[in-house]
Amino acid sequence: MTTRTVAVGDAIVAYEVDGDGPGLVLVHGTGGDGRTHWDLVAAALRTGRTVVRPTLSGSPGTTDGGGPLTLDALAAQVVGAADDAGLAAFDLVGYSLGAAVAVRLAASVPERVRRLVLVAGFASADDARARLEFGLWRSLIRTDHDAAARLFMLTGFSPAFLVAMGEEQVEAAVRVGVEGDDWDGMLRQVDLDAVVDVRADLARITAPTLSIGCTHDAMVGASHARAVAALVPGASYAEVDAGHLVVFEAPQALAAELDAFLP
Repeated sequence: MTTRTVAVGDAIVAYEVDGDGPGLVLVHGTGGDGRTHWDLVAAALRTGRTVVRPTLSGSPGTTDGGGPLTLDALAAQVVGAADDAGLAAFDLVGYSLGAAVAVRLAASVPERVRRLVLVAGFASADDARARLEFGLWRSLIRTDHDAAARLFMLTGFSPAFLVAMGEEQVEAAVRVGVEGDDWDGMLRQVDLDAVVDVRADLARITAPTLSIGCTHDAMVGASHARAVAALVPGASYAEVDAGHLVVFEAPQALAAELDAFLP
């Protein structure tokens, strides 16, 4: 695996690239980056692909001017990384906020996207529950990182997975989050989460599309992933038995769904 950087607008975008073959671009979600959200999944994917994993603005490794984030700007960063890696067309996978970025990209430059997978995605944050959740996230990110990290684990993992982790491992994971997360950058990404609305974009997608929901998703909810599938012409739906943080909880099961759908 090689880490590279490319200038896109006012950003210097870091991305990982490895493998050889048809292009596959993986877009991370809020609070993650190209490595933390995709290392376990990428390791479980079958070989024979050039895998590109950009790190979006707001996450460590990519720098920019610090202004408000937009889906258009983040989609441009993904395209910039793909261009720099030599990918003319590619399969595209977006996770959580990265799913909204992937939707915007696939709707804007359909000739670049062969197949599209949206993992734990949501079409819009325009409902009472989303406003409550993202408002709480923003408040805790500003005032109490320990409470924020605990909330993310409590709502991000399935109950069974947390029980199996045990208290010592849970506390260790909380400490890693408190000490290692880029909280200022995450706040910028959450501000974007709170205004996401890609319903019109979903209707314009022409690439074969799979929406993957997570059965125990208490952050977004599998109903949102099903709604995403319903808004894309001809899209299919699958579900993984995990919480929203499926990239950590069930990376092999997620990789199996990707391998089954992608050529």
